[in-house]
Amino acid sequence: MERLIINGGKRLDGSVELQGSKNSVLPILAAAAATGTVSVLHNCPGLSDVDAAMKILRHIGCKTERQGHTVIIDSSCAYGSEIPDSLMREMRSSIIFLGALLARFGKASVTAPGGCEIGLRPIDLHLSALRQMGTDISETGGFLNCNCPNGLSGRHITLSFPSVGATENIMLASMGAKGETVITNAAREPEIVDLAEFLIKSGMKISGAGQSVMRISGNGRFHSAEHTVIPDRIVASTLMAGAACAGGKICIRKAEKEHLAPVIPVFETAGCRFSFGSDEITVEACGRPKRVRYLRTMPYPGFPTDSQALFMAVAATADGTSVISEKIFENRFRHVPELIKMGADIRVEDCCVAVVEGVKALHGAKVSACDLRGGSALAVAALGAQGKTVVENIFHIDRGCENFENVFAYLGADIKRAQRAGE
Repeated sequence: MERLIINGGKRLDGSVELQGSKNSVLPILAAAAATGTVSVLHNCPGLSDVDAAMKILRHIGCKTERQGHTVIIDSSCAYGSEIPDSLMREMRSSIIFLGALLARFGKASVTAPGGCEIGLRPIDLHLSALRQMGTDISETGGFLNCNCPNGLSGRHITLSFPSVGATENIMLASMGAKGETVITNAAREPEIVDLAEFLIKSGMKISGAGQSVMRISGNGRFHSAEHTVIPDRIVASTLMAGAACAGGKICIRKAEKEHLAPVIPVFETAGCRFSFGSDEITVEACGRPKRVRYLRTMPYPGFPTDSQALFMAVAATADGTSVISEKIFENRFRHVPELIKMGADIRVEDCCVAVVEGVKALHGAKVSACDLRGGSALAVAALGAQGKTVVENIFHIDRGCENFENVFAYLGADIKRAQRAGE
């Protein structure tokens, strides 16, 4: 089992290029399976979650090829509509293949997704929408058996919550639906817009992506498409948090300022300074972080839940008390006990509110990543801590951060990957 060994206290400085977005490329890979053509995706990050998605593609008969950060998918000979439990459990986003399989084959058999245990991710919104579009769904032996006896049809679907996954599954199912689908209270994240742009390039008609009401229609005929995946805004937050925790000045190239609009003001309140170029963002830490009185995670354009743990690592050494409210997932404070091992003063109330009393400095400790973003938060906290920190279970970090240790080592951190002793 691999671990990260981090000797904190090294100021960060330099320029790095932002990787492609994990949360964007996964639904686009699923969409590629439904086109029945060749899709070329650029800026595709080298992540274990991407590897898991490509395993699913190959399992259902697609041909895949990676050339650096370019992935080529030929789905013309896809034939399988069942995904085994072993593949579904490799990542939480695997449920997005449900809509794609229904669009392509009119049937699908999948199990519940796996991945990080950040809380329940009920798929009732997904299933309700797919039923409205004409899908019969039954559960046997842990499998969801889905069939569209009369085909999929476009519908007016209102989501009770702007779920990213449900919005994506509706978009993917709409690839095989007759007529127009209208989603009210759709998710507005940049990743939704990126998926829509790929679908438009493939032959769909979509309006309103990035807005609360989205209209989707197509004729069921697709053509080959080439697309560049957007940069990863959560990894940008990770780099910002690293600068704030360790001190220093980082230039993040190929970053989209608009995508980070909910995050930048929070880091500015914490004392970071920003400057902006045409496609780059420079963040500079200015001494000890300042407290943020109250921060609440919300759907986009609110502060993202995926950045919550990262900012908590910053707040842990802030001058004053910060209150962080997590309203998206009920089990997303699993990193708190690990930060406390490093000397953080954090109290969780009612499972969804963390009161963070900033301390002057954290100290090194042996900690364990429980999920992707929480593991990244422990690592960036260690960058500014006194002494050596060992972060275990870093396979979680590898799900979403490409070459985590190499990126921060290039910026001046004392960080390396190593096998656990005795293995």
